[in-house]
Amino acid sequence: MTLPNLAPIPELYVSHESAQKLKIEAGNLPSWDLTPRQICDLELLMNGGFFPLKGFLGEADYEGVVENMRLADGTLWPMPITLDVTEKFAEGIAPGQDIALRDQEGVILAILSVTDKWVPNKAKEAEKVFGADDLAHPAVNYLHNTAGGIYLGGPITGIQQPVHYDFKARRDTPNELRAYFRKLGWQKIVAFQTRNPLHRAHQELTFRAAREAQANLLIHPVVGMTKPGDVDHFTRVRCYEAVLDQYPQSTTTMSLLNLAMRMAGPREAVWHGLIRKNHGVTHFIVGRDHAGPGKNSQGVDFYGPYDAQTLFKQYEEEIGVTMVDFKHMVYVQEKAQYYPANEVPEGCTVLDISGTELRRRLREGLDIPEWFSFPQVVAELRRTSPARAKQGFTVFFTGLSGSGKSTIANALMVKLMEMGGRPVTLLDGDVVRKHLSSELGFSKEHRDINIKRIGYVASEITKNGGIAICAPIAPYTATRRAVREMIEAYGAFVEVHVATSLEECESRDRKGLYKLAREGKIKEFTGISDPYEVPTSPELAVDTTGVDVDHCAHQVILKLESMGLIKA
Repeated sequence: MTLPNLAPIPELYVSHESAQKLKIEAGNLPSWDLTPRQICDLELLMNGGFFPLKGFLGEADYEGVVENMRLADGTLWPMPITLDVTEKFAEGIAPGQDIALRDQEGVILAILSVTDKWVPNKAKEAEKVFGADDLAHPAVNYLHNTAGGIYLGGPITGIQQPVHYDFKARRDTPNELRAYFRKLGWQKIVAFQTRNPLHRAHQELTFRAAREAQANLLIHPVVGMTKPGDVDHFTRVRCYEAVLDQYPQSTTTMSLLNLAMRMAGPREAVWHGLIRKNHGVTHFIVGRDHAGPGKNSQGVDFYGPYDAQTLFKQYEEEIGVTMVDFKHMVYVQEKAQYYPANEVPEGCTVLDISGTELRRRLREGLDIPEWFSFPQVVAELRRTSPARAKQGFTVFFTGLSGSGKSTIANALMVKLMEMGGRPVTLLDGDVVRKHLSSELGFSKEHRDINIKRIGYVASEITKNGGIAICAPIAPYTATRRAVREMIEAYGAFVEVHVATSLEECESRDRKGLYKLAREGKIKEFTGISDPYEVPTSPELAVDTTGVDVDHCAHQVILKLESMGLIKA
């Protein structure tokens, strides 16, 4: 008899023949191009990873999930899986209609039969699901500043799975994993969730977890969207593959999960448990501060260190997966091995390296001891994260028109070129407008597009080891944050607020723009008829009032030196 966790699970795909017919029919339907997050969600809807969901949530299910972690029929489900679209697209869509869902190359992946269309209360969603309507939380920021304003819900007809060109042999659907476990005769399986590289403490932790549960081990890292600033999944998978031979082959396997994480702490842990149950798992390691996004805008952790374990334990029976609590493992010098922090023999010396300390050592090219990590993993991390003085980076000036941004940026460019070592590119606001954004106006939407174009070019320069210097006005906090996240995936982002006052900028008015704005001849002019949102925590603030340009540029150089981006 096949165990329930190993029996096939329902998928939302139609047969190959039906898919070919539907593809032709779907060519005439209204089309929505899915975002990267929506593609992750759709894949797990179609392959059963999000079972029992049959599509994107309708309004009643959404309300139940937000309010009390339950679908309208009472089934436990902690995370809203919604299809957010723009107001413009939603105008032409009504319940009862079908729409084609396409990937970013235009390939039709599925058909959504729309049953619901509504305007969500995003502040309430943030408060209930993530614990606070605080933009310091990456998912709350996404909700307010990236996600569309209208939600569409309804069942999905799956036509084909998204195409992945990387690590194909490591990507398994829930049914493929269940079949693999059946073939090997595995009955108890403990899953380890990670979005970070594996170090020796993780190895020790997973060994212990498998031993305690008398289970086989599934290393199940997330390779969809994680937290901005996390190590990219290509590097992480290479790190995982480098240490797999440290595990017994007969009792361990690894599979990649294309999940878009929300970093929702306790709710996310319950969600991860349900997803792992769908993949045939019986036990799940829940970490300390599991899926926590870090600190809120007051500098306090969003969730308590054991909140996730407490909530998981509360729903453990309903989830259908046994929790294995994550022990904080530390290295005991005298014993030359790892122990759980609460089992360290008295009088022994404990050695530990935090994530922050590890990043510092990588950034500064310092030694990382073998007791902490495997040499293969360190070599892989150094390959993609060389010492900071060898990485690309972006200096992003922001300030009012006439504040002196372009002048300082030019002086900085010359100083950096004088030093040599890396190519330097200046992306000045006016020059970009001429060459990259000549068709754009000055509405909020067009300004955002312009700044994101600058951010994209700067991220490519940074990724390829160059220095990008940007000097737009960039008046909106959310857009500056989006650019920061784009660039920090590849290197450092140094925001410099040129904090020259409006009065000083207006008194200079070299281009006569302030005068025209005061006369109403220029609409939506920053500082006059349109707001400038002052950066709250830039890396550096300079004021050009009564100060020469050379001094300001030198302040930036000193900042870059202190951050290790250039050699002193």
